[in-house]
Amino acid sequence: MINLLNQSGDGFRDPEISPEGPKETAPLPEDVAKQNALLVDEWADKLYDATAADILEWAHEHAPGKLVVTLSMENTVLAELAERHLPDADFLFLDTEYHFPETLEVADKVEARYPNHELVRATAQLSRPEQDEVYGPNLYLRNPGACCRMRKVEPLAVHMSPYAGWITGLRRADGPTRAEAPALSLDNTGRLKISPLVTWSLEETEAFEEDNDLIIHPLTRQGYPSIGCATCTLPVADGEDPRAGRWAFASKTECGLHE
Repeated sequence: MINLLNQSGDGFRDPEISPEGPKETAPLPEDVAKQNALLVDEWADKLYDATAADILEWAHEHAPGKLVVTLSMENTVLAELAERHLPDADFLFLDTEYHFPETLEVADKVEARYPNHELVRATAQLSRPEQDEVYGPNLYLRNPGACCRMRKVEPLAVHMSPYAGWITGLRRADGPTRAEAPALSLDNTGRLKISPLVTWSLEETEAFEEDNDLIIHPLTRQGYPSIGCATCTLPVADGEDPRAGRWAFASKTECGLHE
């Protein structure tokens, strides 16, 4: 294991300092970055309320490089739509090592059902036991932002380098922090950020799963409309904000991937 101990008080490293420093995505080639910016300028307004199929067909036709579909495994709608409209896209799953067992089972089923798409499983630099040793146990309780950064944000950044853009499962209906999310934008690296489900409701998502016999995460039918790490996700009551069960012990509402 990397020797990161005894870097701060109490024998643990400062959680604001990631292992070996911050992780960043490699810069895009200048011509790709320029093309992405032009695409967003021209198309963001046109695609704002477009259908998921139209958005993905647009992405397949216009993206100036390979795309990756990020899957939380909360639902598998994006995987199915990518199978239909993005034959060359990879899938990416952030395996934080804190997931519900059911989430990992869904990931395995997705990998088996869609063999034409490579499923990249991105993990943090430190394993869960190593993180406990270096930063202290239960970092997610003491500093959930740091835990999300090291186990989600930075692994995504490292694995995003080969791609010109990424497909996300953002929905405006997920809560007030996402109420005006665009279907097409640039992320902070200049990559295309494409959200084909942005206009969908939870009910529409579940109906699509049922109508198309998709792999269903069982917890979504047990009061968990939004699913993250098992340590930081609780069921919510009917009528509550779908993300009310995320980090309910803190003021945090986003993991950092979409901030």
